[in-house]
Amino acid sequence: MEKNRSNGGEHVNPAYDANLDEPPMYDETVFGNGDHRTVRPSVVSAFGHDTLDRVPNVDFYRNKGSVSGHRAVRPSLQELHDVFQRNGAVSVPDTVQDDGEGSMVTPCDDLESAVPIKDTKGAIKFGWIRGVLVRCMLNIWGVMLFIRLSWVFGQAGWGGAYYLISRSLGPEFGGSIGLIFAFANAVAVAMYVVGFAETVRDLLKDYDLLMVDEINDIRIIGCITVVVLLGISVAGMEWEAKAQIVLLVILLVAIVNVFVGTFLSPTDTKKSQGFFGYNSKIFLENFPPAFRDGETFFTVFSIFFPAATGILAGANISGDLRDAQRAIPKGTLLAIVITGVTYLGVAMCVSATVVRDATGNSNDTIATGMPCNFSSACDLGYDFSSCAETECKYGLMNNFQVMTMVSGFGPLIIAGTFSATLSSALASLVSAPKVFQALCKDNIYKILHFFAKGVGKNDEPIRGYVLTFIISVAFILIGDLNAIAPIISNFFLASYALINFSCFHASYAKSPGWRPAYKYYNMWLSLLGAVLCCVVMFVINWWAALLTYVIEILLFIYVTVKKPDVNWGSSTQAVTFVSAVSNALSLSGVDDHVKNFRPQLLVLTGTPRTRPALLDLAHSLSKTYGLCLTCEVFVGPRSEALEEMNSGMERNQLWLRKQKRKAFYAAVACEEFREGTNSLLQASGLGRMKPNTLMVGFKRNWRTAGIEGVQSYVGILHDAFDFEYGAVMLRMDEGLDVSHIVEAEDEMLKAEKEQRSLDKEMMRSAGKPKGLLRKSRNSSQQVLTTRVSVCAPPPAQVAKRNEELVVASMQFKKKQPKGTIDVWWLFDDGGLTLLLPYILTTRKKWKDCKLRIFIAGQPGQTEKDKQEMKSLLQKFRINCSDITVIDDIHIQPRPDSLRKLEDMIEPFCLREGSKDYAEAEAMKKEHPWKITDEELSSFEEKTNLQVRLNEVLQENSKSANLIIVSMPIARKGAVSDFLYMAWLDILTKDLPPTLLIRGNHKSVLTFYS
Repeated sequence: MEKNRSNGGEHVNPAYDANLDEPPMYDETVFGNGDHRTVRPSVVSAFGHDTLDRVPNVDFYRNKGSVSGHRAVRPSLQELHDVFQRNGAVSVPDTVQDDGEGSMVTPCDDLESAVPIKDTKGAIKFGWIRGVLVRCMLNIWGVMLFIRLSWVFGQAGWGGAYYLISRSLGPEFGGSIGLIFAFANAVAVAMYVVGFAETVRDLLKDYDLLMVDEINDIRIIGCITVVVLLGISVAGMEWEAKAQIVLLVILLVAIVNVFVGTFLSPTDTKKSQGFFGYNSKIFLENFPPAFRDGETFFTVFSIFFPAATGILAGANISGDLRDAQRAIPKGTLLAIVITGVTYLGVAMCVSATVVRDATGNSNDTIATGMPCNFSSACDLGYDFSSCAETECKYGLMNNFQVMTMVSGFGPLIIAGTFSATLSSALASLVSAPKVFQALCKDNIYKILHFFAKGVGKNDEPIRGYVLTFIISVAFILIGDLNAIAPIISNFFLASYALINFSCFHASYAKSPGWRPAYKYYNMWLSLLGAVLCCVVMFVINWWAALLTYVIEILLFIYVTVKKPDVNWGSSTQAVTFVSAVSNALSLSGVDDHVKNFRPQLLVLTGTPRTRPALLDLAHSLSKTYGLCLTCEVFVGPRSEALEEMNSGMERNQLWLRKQKRKAFYAAVACEEFREGTNSLLQASGLGRMKPNTLMVGFKRNWRTAGIEGVQSYVGILHDAFDFEYGAVMLRMDEGLDVSHIVEAEDEMLKAEKEQRSLDKEMMRSAGKPKGLLRKSRNSSQQVLTTRVSVCAPPPAQVAKRNEELVVASMQFKKKQPKGTIDVWWLFDDGGLTLLLPYILTTRKKWKDCKLRIFIAGQPGQTEKDKQEMKSLLQKFRINCSDITVIDDIHIQPRPDSLRKLEDMIEPFCLREGSKDYAEAEAMKKEHPWKITDEELSSFEEKTNLQVRLNEVLQENSKSANLIIVSMPIARKGAVSDFLYMAWLDILTKDLPPTLLIRGNHKSVLTFYS
C-alpha cells in the first residue's frame, strides 16, 4: 500500500496542496504482508504500528492565513473508514492552505377532546335572546343608568372572558387573568347591591325612616339583598332566567317613563330642583365639562365604566347556551346597540332639561328685568347662584335621583332602579362563580380545585356561589358606590386588554384554526383596543393599575413554573411554532461555524425508561443547549409495529417531560434494526437542527447475540461514519438495559390495580347473593396469585445483579462525588473527544470532577509532548488538573491479557491457515463473517494496541468517575465485525463507566475568539 495523491474517481482530500514548501518527512514502513506506507515517525513511535490516525496537534486547529504556522489537515473520516484501495490513493498531507475556517459539517391530540362528556340530559339551555341579549342589556342598563348617568354628564359634558383568554393565550395568561376576572365579577355584585341600597336608603330618608344612619343603612340593606339574590342563584339557572325576564319588563317600562317625563310640563317644585323641560340653553350649558371636587375625565370614566362590563354577561354563561357560537355575537352586538342608543338618548334628554345646580327652594325666583348671572336657570326665572358658595342638594351635579324627578311617574323609576341594580347584581352573582368554576376545573391552581365541583344537571357551582357571597359582603360593607366602581374598572380593563390581545395574538400567529367569522374584524383594531385599555388603566389610577399588573405577573409566573398539564391549542403555542420555523429557516441560511458547534445527539435508548444511564448522560451533554433525540426502532412487520409505536409516541414524550429531560422522542418501524437506525440517521432533525453525533450503549452480549445481531450493531457504526456523524459509546460493567425490571414493575402495578378494583367490587357485592360473592372472591384470588407469581422474589444471584443494575442505572442522575474524568485523547478526531468531557464539567452534577488528560507520546520526549498538549489546552481555554504522557503504549501486552482476547475471539475464528487453498476458500465462503488468520495477522498490531490500552487504563484510571477514550475505527471491508467488537470489548473491560468517542474529523474546537 503506497501513499500518494488520489486520482481517477477516488476520494480526494480537498485540503491537499501539492505545492506546499518543505513537506514533512516520512519514513517507509513495511508490513508482513508486503504492504507499505509512508507515515510520520512520531505516530509509529507512539503506537508501535502503522496508522493514518494522527495524535492531537495544534496545527489542526489553525485558521486560514495563520501567521504562527501552517494549518494542518487531519485525515478525514472517509480516509480512515472507507474500503481501502490497495492501488488507490489516500492523501494525508500534514500542512495545507485551507479555504476557510471550520468546515463542519413529532402531533398530539388536543387534550380537551379527551375530557369525558358529562350527561347533560335535562340541563337548561338558553337561546340568544334569553341567554345573551336580555342578560347583556340588564347588565348594561345597571345602576349607572338611573343613579349615576346624570352625575356623569353633569361632570363630563359631551365629548366569558376567562375561557377566551385561557384558550387563546394559554394557561399562564388565562390562569392569571381568570382569577382577576372572577374577582371583578364578585366585586361587581357588591357595586350593584350598594346602588340598590342607596336608592332604598334615600327612600327611607325621605320618609324619615332611617334605621341607624346613612352609611350603616346601606350596609344592612345590602347584606339582606345579597342573601336573597344568593337564594335565587342557588335555586338554579332557570329561576334566575325567569327573574331576569320580569326585571327586564320593569326596566323597559321605567326607561320609557323617563322619556315620557321629559316632555311633561314641570311643576314649580321640579323647577326649583333644576328641571325646566327641553331648552337649548340648558343643553348648551351642559355641553362642555365642568369637573369639580378634584374629578377629571378619567375619574368620572372609571365610575361609569362598569356599566359597559355587562357586554360579557352572555359569554360568561356560554356553557348554558344552546348555540354559543351564534348566540354570543348576535345577542351581544344587538345589546350594545340597544343599550348604547338608550344611554345616549337618556343622557341627551336629561342634559337638555336639567341644570347642573339647583337649590330646591321655590322662593329662589327672579323677577323679569332683574340682573342675571347669565345662566340658563337665570334666564328661566330662577337664581341658583348661591350654589357657588354653599352646597346644593339638587341638579345634575348633586342629586343622584334626578331620573326619579324627571320621570312621568317617580315610583316607576324607583322600580326601574331596583330592577336595573338587582338584575345586574344577579347576573354578576351568576357570572363570577361560573368563571371561577371554569378556572378551577382546569386545575391550574390545584389548591382551588375544591371549587370545581358542581351540583345538579346544570352543574351549579354552589361552592363558588358561597365564595362570591363572602367577597360581595366584604365590599358591601364599604358602603360607597364611588369607591367600589374604580376597583372594578381596573380589573375589567385588564381583562378586556387581554381579550383584545387574544384576538390580535391569534391573528398574528396565523394559525389555521383561527377563523374569525365577523366580516369587519381587524387584528390591528384589536391591538389598539388592548393598548387603550392598558393606557386608560394607568390614567384612571396608576398605582391601582400597577398593583393589578403585579398581581397578574405573579400569578403568571406561578402558573409558568407549575406547568399545568393542559393543552388548549393556544395562540401562544402557534406563535412559538411560527418562531421555531422562522428561526430554523434563518439558521439554514447560515453556514455552520466551529465556534457555534454543540453536540446534537441521536441516542439509541429504545423506550427512554429502559436505559436511564444512557439517557441521563446524554442529557448532561446536551441539556437545554443542544438537540437530544431519544430513538427507538420497532422491528417487525410494519402493520404489527405501528399500533405499538403510535401509542407510545405521546406517552414517552410525556415521560421525558415529567422526568425533566430536555429531549425529543422519535421512533420508526422497520423490518430490520439497522434499516430503522439508518432512517433515523438520515431523516432526523430539521435544517441545521439535526443530530451530528450518534450515541449508543455497548453491546455486552455480542458473543451470544448471533451473527445478525453483531452485524447489525457494527453496521450502525459504519452507517454513522458514512453519514459523517460522530460516535459515542457508553459501557458500564453492570449493563444499561433495565427493560426487564421496568416490565416487572409495570406488571406488578397492573396486578395491584386489578386487585384493588376487585376488592372494591367485593365490597359493593357484600349484600348480593352468595354465588356472585363467591365468584368475585375466586377472581380476586386469581389476580392475587398472578401478582404473587409476578412479584415472586428472583434467585439471590439474579436479585443481586438486578440491584446492582438499578444502582448503576441511577449513577448519572445524581451529583457526582469528587473525582476525575480521565480523557484519553489518543487520536485527533476534530476535538469531540475533548469537548464532550469539558461540557460535562460545566454541569452542576459534574462540577466536582476534574479533567485529567492522557496522551500517547514518543519515548524520550515525554516532557516536550506534555508541554505541547498544555499549550494546546491553554489555547482552547480548557482547564485540566493534570496531563499525563503515556510513552509505553507501543510495547507488547502481557501474555495473560492476550490470552483473554484469544479466549474472547476463539469461537469466531475461522482457523483456515492450516488448510490448503481450496479448503480455506470454501471455509471463507461458508463463514464469511468469521475472523480469518490473514485478518488477525494484518491487524495484529492494532489488536495488540487495544489490549495494551486496557492495561494502561487499568493502571492509571481505575478510580476515575468516568473514562473517555478515543474510539478505534474499523475500516469497512477489512476488519470483520466480530474482531471489531473484540477490540471494543477488550479495550473497555473491567473499567469504571467508559465513553468511547470518535468525532467526524471536522474541527469542533478553535482557539480563536
